[in-house]
Amino acid sequence: MLTERASWRQMQPADLPAVHALQALIHPAYPEDAAVFAERLRLYPPGCRVLEGNGRLTAYAISHPWLDRAPPQLNTLLGELPPQPSTYYLHDIALLPEMRGTGAAAEVVTSLAEQVRAERLPSLSLIAVNGSEGFWQRQGFAAVVDDTLAEKLRSYGEDAQFMMRRL
Repeated sequence: MLTERASWRQMQPADLPAVHALQALIHPAYPEDAAVFAERLRLYPPGCRVLEGNGRLTAYAISHPWLDRAPPQLNTLLGELPPQPSTYYLHDIALLPEMRGTGAAAEVVTSLAEQVRAERLPSLSLIAVNGSEGFWQRQGFAAVVDDTLAEKLRSYGEDAQFMMRRL
């Protein structure tokens, strides 16, 4: 359970430097340019959240409507969101080690799933990395085997798995 001092809130443009610093610290093997985060926030503010506690950011979530089985490659600008999205893509949910096991990730996944239901999208999708498949399975996601995704998954590493949760 989250501490009373830490809570998820909407990401603001002023948060972007701290979010990018968190990304570099949490995911050094998956570097992304600051422009990627700025673009996601500009394109879809409701999908960008930060976990703030004791006056500092300790986690972030980046997500947006997208196309089923067409995850963006790592460190890629989107340009625009699709006019007819068919899934809701969880680009990244990243927590400092001190926040892992607190329920923070599950809390933001639940909140985003509620948002997705309200938008009437049929699923959430993501690419699981760093052996996180077990966490995502506990959140209702299942691995999707699709040979057409192999090239895009390569940019995320050898253990990357495309996963989906139907709503």
